[in-house]
Amino acid sequence: MIIKKFQANTETEAIMLAKEELGKDAIVMNIKTISPRGIYKLFRKPIVEITAAVDENITYKNEKPKAVTPPTPQRKTILPDIIYDEEPKDRPFYNFGNESVAAPSAIELKLNNLQSLLEKQMNDKEKDTQEKPEAKPMETNKNLACIQLIYNQLISNEVDEKYANQIITEIEGTLKKDASMDNILASIYQKIILKLGQPKTIQVIGNTPKFVFFIGPTGVGKTTTIAKIASKFKVNEKAKVAFVTADTYRIAAVEQLRTYANILGIPLKVVYSGEELKQAKEEFSDFDIVFVDTAGRSHRNKEQRDDIEALINTISEAEREIYLVLSATTKYRDLVKTTEAYSEIMDYSLIFTKLDETSSIGNLFNIRMLTEAPLSYATFGQNVPDDISRVDAQSIAKQLLRGQ
Repeated sequence: MIIKKFQANTETEAIMLAKEELGKDAIVMNIKTISPRGIYKLFRKPIVEITAAVDENITYKNEKPKAVTPPTPQRKTILPDIIYDEEPKDRPFYNFGNESVAAPSAIELKLNNLQSLLEKQMNDKEKDTQEKPEAKPMETNKNLACIQLIYNQLISNEVDEKYANQIITEIEGTLKKDASMDNILASIYQKIILKLGQPKTIQVIGNTPKFVFFIGPTGVGKTTTIAKIASKFKVNEKAKVAFVTADTYRIAAVEQLRTYANILGIPLKVVYSGEELKQAKEEFSDFDIVFVDTAGRSHRNKEQRDDIEALINTISEAEREIYLVLSATTKYRDLVKTTEAYSEIMDYSLIFTKLDETSSIGNLFNIRMLTEAPLSYATFGQNVPDDISRVDAQSIAKQLLRGQ
């Protein structure tokens, strides 16, 4: 991987410089504003500096092609979300479709430069070694020392050791002996993004309604999450939306969804069985999306899981999508048991709630790796419809690599 920095008066100009030199496959790793110092700050405007990278096997735009063996397709994989094809805006922690949503945490401020913390730690270790010659350094090889620091950073952000080791193992074999900290950090950053994958989001396609089921434990926020997503489709996409609730165990849940339905002007039907869901399907045959709220069930209760499976199987696979809603504040051990229990009966995508109530998001990465289920949406507050957006792999990777 080749990494270079470009400076210009504006962000757009800097990105254009990067693309002109590195080509259209360049990816933006970092953007920061540099303010002039001293007396010159009175006469000069701040400039923008971006750090861009490109695979070494991709020929520079302005270079003549060399006779080299073409890289395998896997080596050339670059997620579309990484490439800026137009003028970038301030990137939020998450993105809902094309709409930017400001997240509550100041992640971008803390990540003005991803390597600043690592450089400080490396300098501190070198200084400590010089002051205490008898002390054995953690690693004599700077590459290994840098990798160890990044590994510790992942662990401190609650990435499971198994997955942290997997990342390190996969990038170690691709690094050169004299690889810089930039190269190491960029390789790990991109590896995390690739493992997170593209978010799976709800799409309105076809002439028949799509039934979107929300399953998961009690208290994770399924009903509020449904209202947030439904309002986006109703208001932004002008979609024809309906609600169905099978959560008849809690009167409060039905009334809560009924309140949202009244506000949004969305029809609501309460069902008690698969047969009644079939009737609802006929009733809403000319709708675009039908959001189905299910009762919160314990992953330990097989009978309850069977009830949910029977309800979902009322709708054919081609006409349905399933989203497992989990709280980011739940202990990893309990998340594992929940996902394993639901994996026995169906495939699903992942929604994480309550991101505003935790300082660490390692479990998002852990559960994505464990289940191989695609991430989709994340919520970070109670406000409907604002506090939700689709998962942004780049921002998750940045937070996993930053300090606490």
